[in-house]
Amino acid sequence: MPSDADPANWVDRYADYLYAYALNRLDDAELCRDLVQETFLAALERLGEFRGESSERTWLTAILRYKVIDLYRKRNASWLAESRTHEHQPEYFDLETGHWKQEWEPRPMRVDPEDPALQKELTAILKKCLERLPALWYSIFSMKHMDDTATEAICREMKISSANFWVIMHRAKVNLRACLQKEGL
Repeated sequence: MPSDADPANWVDRYADYLYAYALNRLDDAELCRDLVQETFLAALERLGEFRGESSERTWLTAILRYKVIDLYRKRNASWLAESRTHEHQPEYFDLETGHWKQEWEPRPMRVDPEDPALQKELTAILKKCLERLPALWYSIFSMKHMDDTATEAICREMKISSANFWVIMHRAKVNLRACLQKEGL
């Protein structure tokens, strides 16, 4: 254990940050609190493995990140079992042209991205739309676009193929767009 490791102060120093990190990815306050506690326990158990090559915060965040990924995997397994009974997905594109079918064609967004008042509202609506995604889609979308995780790493960690990844990303984006339009954007 490096001399600068200070487990006695982890809760005071890092609990709020770790909680916010988890909440941004899971949006379940109780589960996030549990994961932060599990992170601290896991870190205490592995304190001898901490070599001080990164900050304590970075090390703790990495432990929490893997706990979130494990949760995504569990949700993925249950989602796959459930989705096999609900395979129907509307066809959004014309198979001959590859273009949107008229009934699914996206409408232009009516939001000025520079307007701070609208940005706050857009953030709230986007969060609500993200929560409506199936757990697997939300997990993969957030890993890609919130954590900036490489596609290959997501496929490896979630145990999915590259083709499955792109199908899920496409469906997540189509559903997000439809939700945003339904909310008036």
